[in-house]
Amino acid sequence: MAIRTKFTEVFGVEHPIAQGGMQWVGRAELVAAVANAGALGFITALTQPTPADLANEIAKTRDLTDKPFGVNLTILPSINPPPYDEYRQVIVDSGIKIVETAGSNPAPHLPMFHDNGIKVLHKCTSVRHAVKAQSLGVDGISIDGFECAGHPGEDDVPGLVLIPAAANQIEIPMIASGGFGDARGLVAALALGADGINMGTRFMCTVESCIHQNVKEAIVAGDERGTELIFRPLRNTARVASNTVSREVVQILNDGGQFEDVKDLVAGVRGRKVFDDGDLDAGIWTVGTVMGLINDIPTCGELVSRIVTEAEELITNRLAGMVEVKAGSVA
Repeated sequence: MAIRTKFTEVFGVEHPIAQGGMQWVGRAELVAAVANAGALGFITALTQPTPADLANEIAKTRDLTDKPFGVNLTILPSINPPPYDEYRQVIVDSGIKIVETAGSNPAPHLPMFHDNGIKVLHKCTSVRHAVKAQSLGVDGISIDGFECAGHPGEDDVPGLVLIPAAANQIEIPMIASGGFGDARGLVAALALGADGINMGTRFMCTVESCIHQNVKEAIVAGDERGTELIFRPLRNTARVASNTVSREVVQILNDGGQFEDVKDLVAGVRGRKVFDDGDLDAGIWTVGTVMGLINDIPTCGELVSRIVTEAEELITNRLAGMVEVKAGSVA
């Protein structure tokens, strides 16, 4: 058996599950393991310090899998922006056929990607932005609910409402992100009108994920209340793990502080130390509320297989068993 959706058909993957771009996490070993499990993994372009490093990471991933995988290119406002055009050129030159865009309007990037046969999955946090991206010609939408790690937007709409609201207006393949970590989430997403799910935190907590074992064990030990929403007063909300640093950031900004007052606390180099060295209070690190549903550290193969098998069982047995065909009705 298999679960076939518009997402699996258009993006050419076996299962309707994606591992989206994650800074410091979306690297060759994890992406290849996700791909080998039949799901869609994304290398995070900006984790690689230079475009040449990205080319090497793509080649490394190809050495580990012959299945489809993609590259995430997140475009954010920056004082010193990375050379996005050069990263984009590497993606094209490397023969990548799927790109996840996020952060800002994908329009400037679409012609080059589409001219080179690359399908674009655009990540957004609101129905209006999803509708706009669809009108621009992207090939798929990843819709992020309030539960997600990283940037959930400022609307605070959880997936239970956001997914069907988007499904009412989106005709291209759409996957749901934020709060997904098991078969129940996949079945719920499909019922709400999505064509699959995107998981970040759940894939962080796998054997092949490159982050420190201490972080994986903290995710297993944590519950659904273990996150903080930082930068809320700045209208640039980010969901991160609750630790001494993130709680201090929240306090400073709630007391009227500005970004300048917290920029050293939230520096990316400090967050990377968490993932590299396992010091959970070294900086801020990204994690979603789905932490409360994660209880083990499986391989990507075990995780994807379990989700798909249990989802099929849920659909064909538990849910189908609730439907009672009454006498005289057409079965």
